[in-house]
Amino acid sequence: MTFKIGRLTLANRVVAAPMAGITDRAFRDLAREMGAGLTCTEMISAQALIHGSRKTAWLLDIAGEHPISVQLFGSDPLVLARAAQMVVDAGADVVDLNMGCPTPKIVKHGEGCALMRDPQRAGEIVAAVAAAVSVPVTVKMRKGWDEGYPDAVVLARVAAAAGAAAVTVHGRLRAEFFSGQADWNIIRAVKNAVPIPVIGNGDVRSGKDAARMLDVTGCDAVMIGRAARGNPWIFRNVLHYLETGQELPPPTPDERVAMAFRHFDLLLRYKGEAKAVLEMRKHLAWYTRGLRGAARLRARLHTADSAAAVRALIAGMASAGQPEEGF
Repeated sequence: MTFKIGRLTLANRVVAAPMAGITDRAFRDLAREMGAGLTCTEMISAQALIHGSRKTAWLLDIAGEHPISVQLFGSDPLVLARAAQMVVDAGADVVDLNMGCPTPKIVKHGEGCALMRDPQRAGEIVAAVAAAVSVPVTVKMRKGWDEGYPDAVVLARVAAAAGAAAVTVHGRLRAEFFSGQADWNIIRAVKNAVPIPVIGNGDVRSGKDAARMLDVTGCDAVMIGRAARGNPWIFRNVLHYLETGQELPPPTPDERVAMAFRHFDLLLRYKGEAKAVLEMRKHLAWYTRGLRGAARLRARLHTADSAAAVRALIAGMASAGQPEEGF
């Protein structure tokens, strides 16, 4: 089933979440290959982007990727509007505004989830960005900052009135970070409160979860984040379940090996050996999750200092054996 954000039509209702340090171009390639209807960059500082930060510009490597959403964070409407124009010039199909990041280094500057405490400023940001670009503008938020502060219903209404084409709601408070259980009731409340599409986020780990979220909340699409780490197959599996009502079997050790090699090859292509080796270590910790003997493999990760060493570790996954439990 297709899904529309503004004038943009997506192939399906399964969206890959933006995750700092994870959703680089290599990861996005895999998510797209596995069927994600929309992928998103890591969050990008609007301030750093307009000031020409080389590191930030690296995050905007999106040439040829479609459909692609670029997530920006900041607190100044004019700065965000200028940065949005830059990412659209770079090829973005969607501009996503981060109003949900809970990390202290972000919120202490009034950015990310801190904007949930200031709906007026949030609305000014959405209005400025929507006026500056021709592509859809979306907003990612949490359930709220904390109990006693305006919640996602308030911010979603403000965002919709200011010109947002869709909102994504993660069903946790800022104080909860990623602990506990996501509150899907807030997603349903937002869906009932705004006339724009709502994307549900939080605790979607399987096709069954995705179907239940769509049913319970009435949301228009689901966003998958942490469950995709070391598990790009989740996008394919969720789509299959939504279409057939049947779960696909978990990937075999050989399939994990093939995917890990593919992931590493992409990292080498986009980032070179030194960075690829460092970054593949964390991904391998996720790819080996649940395999027999995985602890021994992970213990060797910190000593892998070359492409050859990483390839040897990936090859070793095949001999680790079948998963001890469900993947």
